[in-house]
Amino acid sequence: MKYITHISRIFVGVLFIISGFIKLNDPLGFSYKLQEYFSAEVLNITFLEPYALIISVFVVVFEVILGVFLLIGYKPKFTVYSLLAMIVFFTFLTFYSAYFDKVKDCGCFGDALKLTPWESFTKDVILLVLILILVLGLRHIKPLFTKLPTTVIALLSFIVSLWFGYHVLMHLPAIDFRAYAIGKNIPEQMVIPEDAPKPVLEYTWTFNVNGEEKEFVTNGSYPEVEGDYVGVETKEIDEGYVPPIQDFSITSDDEDLTTYFLEKDKLVLIAMYNIGTSEADGVAKLKAFTDEALQKGYTVIGLTSSYIDLQNEVKQDYNLNFDFYLCDEKVVKTIVRANPGIVILEKGTVVNKAHWNDIEDLKLEGREIVSVNENKNKPEEKEVLSFDDLALHETEYEKNLYIASEYYLNVLKIPDSILLKLVPEDHKEFGLYYDTTGPDHKLGKTSFFYETTELIFEKVVSENNDDFYMPSILLASFADGEYAEGFLDKLELIIKSDTIRFCESITGKEFTRENPIKYYSEEYKCKVE
Repeated sequence: MKYITHISRIFVGVLFIISGFIKLNDPLGFSYKLQEYFSAEVLNITFLEPYALIISVFVVVFEVILGVFLLIGYKPKFTVYSLLAMIVFFTFLTFYSAYFDKVKDCGCFGDALKLTPWESFTKDVILLVLILILVLGLRHIKPLFTKLPTTVIALLSFIVSLWFGYHVLMHLPAIDFRAYAIGKNIPEQMVIPEDAPKPVLEYTWTFNVNGEEKEFVTNGSYPEVEGDYVGVETKEIDEGYVPPIQDFSITSDDEDLTTYFLEKDKLVLIAMYNIGTSEADGVAKLKAFTDEALQKGYTVIGLTSSYIDLQNEVKQDYNLNFDFYLCDEKVVKTIVRANPGIVILEKGTVVNKAHWNDIEDLKLEGREIVSVNENKNKPEEKEVLSFDDLALHETEYEKNLYIASEYYLNVLKIPDSILLKLVPEDHKEFGLYYDTTGPDHKLGKTSFFYETTELIFEKVVSENNDDFYMPSILLASFADGEYAEGFLDKLELIIKSDTIRFCESITGKEFTRENPIKYYSEEYKCKVE
């Protein structure tokens, strides 16, 4: 009995520490699981839902320290009977969810290891047997050290567990086991391979045969029975291959934009699963960060399950310059454990993410676009440039292009008058503009073309400057090649902001006969003749 007790002691202690630490690494995730158990559909103890996070922290800290207590032999009687009470409770939960098919994953090992309900119940039964062995062999559980070091270790385990739980709540889990971890590609994890195992279903058909109801079981084919069909029930035998990400989507009220946004080179995703319960201090930090991201060429969107009224309210209250799109609340909670949380993606791959407490630590790549209304270095020095080489440029457009480039290279704000003249009137002028990206051009190693283009479009999209409305549409009409996506993104935003104005503004214009303006005029049924 002594040796069996020692083996059980080590196995139970280590397992409780590992299981507890995995949940302690993500107490917010475990609190979501507890909310699922407390819901009306499962245990119907909804009054506990507001306290799920407090209960979560208490349970996982207690689980870890009980494992430590057991291994070092601290207060054996208290420890063993506490373990017994906890495993009885867990066994009841897992049996309930397995038998009644209520909760698909118990959350016993967080997101690190997914167990089916019956696997979870089996695991708890084995632990229950081992803990009962500890109860019977209680006299064999002795402290490993003398009283003082044993007490110190026990106290330290409590303090460290409590600190670690607080730390990950105020930041993010130290280890991210989820499908949205840094380095993971979201689209790739949504794909089901062609050779993946398919779901296996069992069909139970009921027929009335000669006045008696009989059942026939098939794998899906309709049974050849001489009788009247009554009904059919299906039972899943094997769920087959389930991709790591199943329900992720980015949608507007009338359109699925998931693929569109996941193909973006630089995307900042602001996750707020419930705007109404978001942290006010965190939302207040979003303005400066998202404005910087927009200046550096990022596409910024919000992802939420909240209704449009709350979306508009938070945008107005905090002067946010990005739009919100819809996603399932559970998915948004899974993406990042913060409300709000920040995720940076490149073509669907998560390259960084942060809790709102750590938003200042996020580094955004790319040169900051020089704002027309803001000059950080020399705000009033418009006359500092001499433009000595202006006479070398033959056409008026070349001269304007040269002036704009000098402002840009000297990190000075580009005047509105020059920006307007930078918009090409024809393909020849656009060719001169695009040539600034060439390796032999003095601007070839800069982002002049992309950043000034962004400035022109933002004048309409963000600042509602009427002077730039038609020039922006004219600029978008040249969309072609590798830069086309950025042009069209802005054009779509301009069109959607006021479709009637777009249609009226392009009426009679020559460029309506060519794509992309032709495509959008037909898409929005503009009468352009």
